Amino acid sequence: MQVRKIALVVRKVMLKEANDEERDLQYWLNKPVKERAAAVTYLIAQSLAKGQRMDKTVVVKKNLKS
Repeated sequence: MQVRKIALVVRKVMLKEANDEERDLQYWLNKPVKERAAAVTYLIAQSLAKGQRMDKTVVVKKNLKS
């Protein structure tokens, strides 16, 4: 049985130099599509009232040319 160790990681930068948008984008692009879709679904569900369903009328379907 392996013993796992947790390493404390701290990144101190000036707020305007943090470039968190790029780091966030790279983080999510490295995740599988299924996990990204689950995260989006979870976030949307948090903003809905109990029993309310997501409005899917604004979704535009595009045909991909083969």
